[in-house]
Amino acid sequence: AAEFAAAASHIAIGKEGTAPCYFDELLQNQEAYRHKHLVTRRQIDDVLAHLRRQEKQIVFTNGCFDILHRGHVTFLNQAKALGDILMVGVNTDDSIRRLKGEDRPINRLEDRINVLSALSSIDYIIPFAEDIPDPLLHIIRPDIVTKGGNYSESELPEAALVRRLGGRIEILPYIDSQSTSGLISKIQQRGGMKPL
Repeated sequence: AAEFAAAASHIAIGKEGTAPCYFDELLQNQEAYRHKHLVTRRQIDDVLAHLRRQEKQIVFTNGCFDILHRGHVTFLNQAKALGDILMVGVNTDDSIRRLKGEDRPINRLEDRINVLSALSSIDYIIPFAEDIPDPLLHIIRPDIVTKGGNYSESELPEAALVRRLGGRIEILPYIDSQSTSGLISKIQQRGGMKPL
């Protein structure tokens, strides 16, 4: 009851002037925020419509997030601090194989999504099958797209599209010695994992 009351008041104060919260708005709000993992275009569109009505600033990032480590968690916390909502595009298993090789991913998509869902910094997770997230960017049209400091804006193939859609790129500091490939190599060297 308290959660519904808080949601209703949040919807009402997000409107111009004095306005009520209607029952269908409350239901849509609860449905939109119940699941972080968005699969269908309809789910994505419904969530985006809800967020845009509330004039939320949307931050987007993407990656494999194969073995989650301190670098990922720090980066995602910093990304969330840039706006109101953090949407994360996650590469499917097939797209990771194309990008990283046949031995990756270590963790399948379902497991990666479950781990990411536990992070409070992430509001929504959307899997994508392409090598770069251009189709998602066209749908979401985020205010900010962020990447880690191991990239520069000139190296991002999506940078021109982000600017064309009215967004901006933010490059966040890179945390030294934190990489999935480095973790896999360390595990292999210690004999805890057969070579890939």
